[in-house]
This record gives sequence, C-alpha cells and structure tokens, in this order.
Amino acid sequence: MKAIQMTEQGGPEVLRQVELPDPQPGPGQVLIRVESAAVNFSDVMRRRGDVYPVATPSPFVPGAEVAGTVVALGPGVDGPAVGTKVFGSVGADGSGGYAELALAYAPSLIPIPEGLDSDAAAGIVVSGLAATVILTELIELRKGQSVFIPAAAGGVGQYAVQIAKLLGADTVIAGASTPAKRQIALDLGADHAVDYTQDDWPEEVRELTGGVGVDGALEMSGPARLAQTLRVLAPFGRLVVLGSVSGTTEGLDPAALAPLLYDPAPSQSLIGFNLGIWFEHRLPEAGKALHRLVGWVASGEVRTPATQPLPLAEAAEAHRLLETGQTTGKLILKP
Repeated sequence: MKAIQMTEQGGPEVLRQVELPDPQPGPGQVLIRVESAAVNFSDVMRRRGDVYPVATPSPFVPGAEVAGTVVALGPGVDGPAVGTKVFGSVGADGSGGYAELALAYAPSLIPIPEGLDSDAAAGIVVSGLAATVILTELIELRKGQSVFIPAAAGGVGQYAVQIAKLLGADTVIAGASTPAKRQIALDLGADHAVDYTQDDWPEEVRELTGGVGVDGALEMSGPARLAQTLRVLAPFGRLVVLGSVSGTTEGLDPAALAPLLYDPAPSQSLIGFNLGIWFEHRLPEAGKALHRLVGWVASGEVRTPATQPLPLAEAAEAHRLLETGQTTGKLILKP
C-alpha cells in the first residue's frame, strides 16, 4: 500500500510517500480502506518533535483519524461488517491514517451517517470531539454565559462556535487573524469577531463583555497568547489550553499567573487538555460526547467545517499550509 512515512522529525519535507506491506487486522482490530485522512495539528507537532503526550516512534506513519470502508475484521470482531462506511480514530497511539489502508480498534469506529461524505466525516473525531468535551465537560458552558474561541475559522474553532451557541451561550466571541476568517466565524453564529493578532485584543474582548470578561476561553497558540487570554477571563472563568501551535512551551511570564493564583485570585481555572487522556481514562464520557456530536451533525444542527482535499502524495504541502495558518476548515488527504 501507499503511505506517508517519516524516519526523522523535522520540517514538512520529512514526510515521504513510500510503499509498505498491507497491514493485517489483529484481535479486536478492523482494517479500513481509507477514503479520507484528516490532517490535524497534532500530526504537525509529532512531525516537528514538539512536546507531545505520546512518544513518536521511527519510522512513523502520521494520521489519527480517517473515514473509509471496512475491508476485513480481526479475530474476535463481529462488526462493523465488511463493506460498512465508517469514520473514527486509528492506531493504538493515533497514527497510521496517512495511508491507503489503516487499522483501528472496533469500538473506535462509527458508521457514517446518511448524507455525510467521507471527507466531512474524517474530521469529526479530533476537532469536533475536542470542541464538544472542552465546552461541555471542562468549561461546562451554560445558557446565558460567554466564551472566547480563538482560531475560530479552523477545525476546532468552527465546531466550538456552533456548539457554544447550541449550548445557549449568550455571547460567543471569535478570534481570527483575517477579515475572511472572522466572517466565517460570524456566519457560523459568533456574536462578535476580533483580530487577535493585535496587541489590544484582550481589551476589546473585555469591552464586548461590559468589562466583566468571559466565562470560558480556549487557547492553542502558545505561552505568549496564554498570558493574554488569562486577561479576558471573568471571575470563576475557565481557560482550557489545547496545545501550542507555536511549537514551544517556553516563555510564559510567571507574572501572568500571579493574578490567577494570588492577587486577586478570582476563583478562575486553568486547564490543560489532551483528548487521548479522555479515551484512556474517561472513555464512557468521551463516547457519550462523541455520540452527542454525531447526533448534532446528523440533524444538521452542527455543520462540519468545509474541507480542502489534497492527494496523499501532497502531505508535506498540507502540513505547510496548516503550519503557516493558510487554511480554514479541514485539510483532508485522499489516498
């Protein structure tokens, strides 16, 4: 089979298309013929060698989630039946998706709902589930509350804007770097959109909330933006950090934490998020959140982000586009 493999960590050029033996499903596993493989920023982090909660072996085939057709079942697996179109996470460590064939454990797969194509389905688990868990389980967003969502035109951001409104948020403030991206967020239901590349964006967010700040916020850029985002939290507000696009965990000013922890210590929460931990330690809750999300998608209450398909052989270009912020929605590789 054709696959994208890396034998060292580095820039996008380390991603090379190779021929590998077809994988065979073991106990509990399902073999999928991949139609669509989602490109996530976690793939970029593992390629670069960023701090990441799971070790990245060498050689390594990236790709944590796919959509495709079941072609074989391993020992002890009763379903989904051969021929079923499915989507879900692959590999024991979220890898192996950038390939013509991929292995997944049967419980991690969901039949694709009627009316949803494989490109849209491929991006549901990582981006959509992350947004769902963060808003419902960590921030616990409730009717009438407010939330700040950065990178609101990206995969996680587009889901988060819509889910926040579904949960009854009164004020959804989107952050995005260009007018076009801010318009995408507004079209999805955001009440306001700010340019968070400007130094004064925290003051703008506070003005939009009457000087109080937001009840919840997401952060994924890195330590410098984290310090800024702490300034937009209301008392009792919750900030969830889901990675560092900048590729560094260095540079957080300790002074930025002093108001949170010591003076005035307004009962705020700073939470680190890793979706894999939910699958490992809170699988029932993760499964419930995923089925809730799929229901929203199937009913049309949540729209999947627009997709940008590229041939599998252009995986390096997909990483360049994602890493430089030149995309909206979801990048998809097509084997």
